[in-house]
Order: sequence, then C-alpha cells, then structure tokens
Amino acid sequence: MKRPFLTALALLPLAAAAQQSTVYTPELLWKLGRLGEMQVSPDRKTVAYTVTRYNLSENKGNSDIWVVPVAGGLARQLTNTPTSESTLNWRPDGRLTFLSGEGGTEQLYVMNADGSGKQKLSEFPDEGLANLKFAPTGKFILYTQDVKTGKSVQDWYPDLPKADARIIDDLNYRHWNVWDDYKSSHVFFQPIGKDGKPIGYAKDIMPGERFDAPLAPLGGSEQLAFSPDGYRLAYTSRKLYGKAEAESTNSDIYLYDIREGKTQNLSEGLGGYDVEPVFSPDGTKVAWLSMATPGFESDRNGIVVYDFKTRKREDITKGSEQSAANIRWSPDSKTIYFLSVLEGTEQLFSIPSKGGKLKQLTKGAQNYNSFELAGNDVAIANKTTQAQPADLVRLDLKTGRETPLTRINEQELAGVQPGKTEARWVKTTDGKQMQVYVIYPPDFDPSKKYPTLLYCQGGPQSPITQSFSYRWNFQLLAANGYIVVAPNRRGLPGFGTEWNNSISGDWGGQPIRDYLSAIDAVSQEPYVDKDRRGCVGASYGGYSVYQLAGKHEGRFKTFIAHAGLYNLTSWYPSTEEMFFAKHDMGGAPWDATLAKSYTDFNPQLFARNWDTPMLVIHGGKDFRVPEGQGMEAFGTAQLRGIPSRFLYFPNEGHWISKPQNSVLWNRVFFDWLARTLKPEGQAAK
Repeated sequence: MKRPFLTALALLPLAAAAQQSTVYTPELLWKLGRLGEMQVSPDRKTVAYTVTRYNLSENKGNSDIWVVPVAGGLARQLTNTPTSESTLNWRPDGRLTFLSGEGGTEQLYVMNADGSGKQKLSEFPDEGLANLKFAPTGKFILYTQDVKTGKSVQDWYPDLPKADARIIDDLNYRHWNVWDDYKSSHVFFQPIGKDGKPIGYAKDIMPGERFDAPLAPLGGSEQLAFSPDGYRLAYTSRKLYGKAEAESTNSDIYLYDIREGKTQNLSEGLGGYDVEPVFSPDGTKVAWLSMATPGFESDRNGIVVYDFKTRKREDITKGSEQSAANIRWSPDSKTIYFLSVLEGTEQLFSIPSKGGKLKQLTKGAQNYNSFELAGNDVAIANKTTQAQPADLVRLDLKTGRETPLTRINEQELAGVQPGKTEARWVKTTDGKQMQVYVIYPPDFDPSKKYPTLLYCQGGPQSPITQSFSYRWNFQLLAANGYIVVAPNRRGLPGFGTEWNNSISGDWGGQPIRDYLSAIDAVSQEPYVDKDRRGCVGASYGGYSVYQLAGKHEGRFKTFIAHAGLYNLTSWYPSTEEMFFAKHDMGGAPWDATLAKSYTDFNPQLFARNWDTPMLVIHGGKDFRVPEGQGMEAFGTAQLRGIPSRFLYFPNEGHWISKPQNSVLWNRVFFDWLARTLKPEGQAAK
C-alpha cells in the first residue's frame, strides 16, 4: 500500500552535538585523530607516523608528524604547522624527511628524530609532486610528477581561451572521481648530495609515455620501490591507453636500471593486476602482488617472487585460499610476511620466500590493516576494531602477542560506550554457513524490541571485517537505537576462493538470498521488531537495496541506497572500468545472447513492485556509478508515488569525503530512519 509523502526533514545546526557524547555521533567521528602513514627508523628504535585531525567548521583537515618508541613510551608530536606533512622517510643517518606545503608548494624537508634541526631541502616545481622515496643508501630519491601528454581544447584552438568543453575520442576519459586532465603521472629519480639536497636535474624514466605510475587514480607510493643498492627501481604501471586501458586489468612491474637507463617488464605474460613490488634485503629477488585472472579486479592476490639470478618467477602462494596484501621481507630475506582477510578479520601471515606452508601469526577479533617490520620477529601494526579507530601496536611475530604503542583518541573516546558486536553463523538457502556480524545498541536490553537494519556491503567484494569505518560506522548506527545485521554474504573475501568468486555473474542471485537468510535468522530473536526493519547499503550494497525493494515481500519498512546501481543496461556503457562491468555482468547488454544480469538481475525490472519509502543518495563526481543511476531510481520512486527523497552531492564522488557533507549525510540518513522506522517519527540522536 502506498504511503503519503513525508514532510520536509528538520536538519539540526552544526553546533547541535558540540558537547561530549557518551555514544558515537557524526560530529564525534570528525573529532577523532586519524592514523595515517608510518615508518620505522633504521635503528628500529622509533616509529614516525602521521595523525590527521579535522576542523568541522572550516571543513578541512591537517596532518602532523608524531613519533613513539618501538619499545613503548611517550608519543611526541613533532610538527604543528598550518599545512599538512606527509610522505615520511627515514634517511640512513637517522634523520626524518617529509613533504610539506608550508612554503606554498610541496617541498622536501628534513629534521632530527626529536623534531629539532628542521631544514628545507628542495625547490621542486609545482607539478603534482608525490610518492617521494629515498634509496636505502640515501644517494637517490624517486618521486612521481605530472607530465603533460595530451591536448586540451585550448591546445587545439588557442583562439578560444574561454571555451569550456572537452573533445573526447577514446574511453577512460574519466576515472573514479577525476576527469582526464591531459597529464600522466611519471616516475622521476634524482641524485642526493652530501648535504642531503637533490642535485642536478631529475630524470623522467617514462619519457614520452601516456601512461601513469602508480596506477591512477588510487595508487600510491606502495607501487614504487628502490633496490637495496639504490641503482634499480621498480614501479607499477598499466601501459595501455584509452579503450584498451578501460577494458584491462593488465598492470605490470617494470624494473628500471639507473646505470644502464633501460627498463624491463618483470611480469610480462601475466594478464591480471601486478602491483606493489618489494625488493628482498639481499637484493637478489623482488616480490609483488599478482592476480591471475585478466579482467577480474577482485581475484585472489598471490605473491610472485622474481629471482634476478635465474630470471625465473614463481607464485609462492599458489594453491592457497588466502589473498595477500602488504608484503614485507624478513631481514635475512628467507621469509615473507603479509596480511590477509580471514573470517571477518585481517591477520598477519608468513611464508618461506622459496615457497612452502603458510603460517598464521595472529588471531583475534581485530584488523591489522598495515604493518612494518622493526627487527627480527617484531612488527609495528595499524590496528582497528569496529568499535575502536586505528592505533599502533607492537607485535611479537613468534607468539602473536600485542603491545599497545599509541592511544591517539584516548581523550575523545573517554566515556564513550560502544555497543556489543557478535559474530554468528547463519545457514544459507543452499545449505552453507555464513558469518553475520550483529551489532547492538550501547544500552541494549533483550527484554525490549528494537528497530533493525540489514546492512548490504559494497565492493561487490569488499569484506566486512574489524575495520573502523568513517563512512558506514556500525557503532554510529547502533548508537541511534538500531540493531545492525551485517552479513559476509556470497562474494566477500576471507571465506575461501569459491565463496569470493561466486558472485560474479550472479549479482541478483545467491548473494541476495544470503541477505534474506541473514535478516530472517536474526529476526527470530524476540528483541527484533519485525515491523520496524530497514535495508541500507552503498555501491553494490545500493544495488542490493534497489533489488530487494522489488523482492522483499514486506520484510522492510524503509530503504536507503547510496551510489547504487539501478539500471545495469544504462550503467554498463557509462561506467569507466569496463573490465569490471564486462567480467561481473557476464558481457555487454547488446550481446546477441543476453546474460542473466540484464534479464533476471536488473533492479529496474522489479521497480514495478516498489511500495516502500526510499532515500536515494548520490555524488555528482561518482564516475564508477554515474549520477544518472541515482536519478533514475529517485525518478522511478517519485513517478510511482512512493515516499522518497534524493540527497545529491554535486562535488562528491563514490564516497562522501568532506567533513560537513559527511555530517549532513548522517543527519539526513538518521532523520529518514527515524521518520520511517521509529514510533511517530521521533528525532534521531
């Protein structure tokens, strides 16, 4: 039955939640310091790291440098400038370098480990400098910089300087949230003098190429590496252009020899993503992450090792179910450590560098999101849980024992009561076991009934783990009085290769049935109010919302879709990474034999069954799922007389990244839920 249109939402002023809260609020999330990069000093005694803090009223953030002893002790702030510091590197002499824009452009600075002796080292031109790294010897640096490789309208027609247009003849003219700016990111190297300053002219090792290194637009310094002697560097690039680039995941690892000025493709013949090269400390090998399947962006990441003496390469994790990330060599070059998702967590593993049995080194309900080695059997890791933002911990790699090093948000989180999180297992419609996270309100009382939200994860192959999210924060949802049901449904990593891969070509099939299995199982609990259930999600999760809106059989009383795919037929030719669309849809919508993605799994085809209030959210710079998808969905709801609202951010991409936009997102989100799920539309917290 159709419902009357909702009244306008009452948006609270920014100052509404200025006081200290005992639960998570949108404003509190933007008060938290966010741990960034980290680097361990050459003597393994000190960790340097960055913390970004945001000013909500100014709508921007600032990153500063901190240090803490590896052995534990007092953390100290080393910088406090109006601009952000980034790109940390320890020199062999124990001094810390970083990039800062305090002089107007990004330049290289150096200081002592205690923050004293700060000195500016460079006068780089303002051309998009990024990803600076020192060679282990300290004799060279590498960095990336933008180089003009294409023509704009003004280049073609200089007599029309005010013409505001683009002439497009090929694909990949925009990517994620940025347009092609007629430039490519190239790798440069430059010698360093005895005074620590760059000398001479930097050399572009990709002259004349229209390709990016690292991979645009999301790749970073992890895709670049120096050899131990400093005379070779490895970088990641996909040396394809236009339509060929849009249709392929075939990136490669390139080795540049500084002495010879020659480049070699180390991963030639491997058809999938090859990224993040890391040299062994003895310089005899280089390892990288490699996906075997061309066009499959969420394939298992194996670890390929290339031996410079034999000129042979091998996937040393072949046959494993684990997908690797953040690979690091042991000091003796005999072991490789890496991170991998496992059953809703992220743990540290090791494997002999010659291949062999994988060993799980850590356990527990947490994520180790990244790590650096700090000597034999010691690692410094970035740790989170769903209820705790990132901090640094020291790990004993023999015992797995963890020692806290930082408490970045101790003051901000004092008195904040998190809700309980539990992982339960639910039987699916095809008889398998599925892990489901259930998050309860902080003051949960099992004798009461609570409105309950089914959370649909995006990706479509991004796992639900113990990460602390600043976008879809489960503790924030629970703090507003909702039980949250978050299934690791079909397609999410950490439960084996078959589980991970089975979603491709089956978006609207078993994964959607998994969602219904999860909400039906948890709804058997007496504290779940079956008359007040909602369904929310983004990206593939937004697709799931649109799909379920036409198939939920009365389960839900409200829907919220952010950046969701509504019409797969119009989405296919308008997205940017065509390899993703082709692989996961099973082909194009104009193929002679249409894949079931378009005939059975297109949400648009089931919109005739929509009968439930819906909030649609979309960003104008979302090129992954273009804004037309949200507009089509909202237009459908409006024309069918369904209570609906469209929240549109013209300058946001696939994610909402600006502080005040994020707070607005949450205000509208929770107000919508309050009006559709809570008695008499009571205001959200």
